[in-house]
Amino acid sequence: MSGHQKAKGKKEQVKGKVKEVGGRATRDAPMEAEGRLEQSKGDARQAKEKMKDIFKH
Repeated sequence: MSGHQKAKGKKEQVKGKVKEVGGRATRDAPMEAEGRLEQSKGDARQAKEKMKDIFKH
């Protein structure tokens, strides 16, 4: 997995979790949903990079 893409995916996951928790705490449903979306994007990015690595070997 490329280090840059892996870090970017992890960063999206963490940022999304912070937004989700913040949205839940302030009862801001759109912010909470945006956080979940960012987490999903980070998960997808990491999965894509793992698949690339599998097919390289």
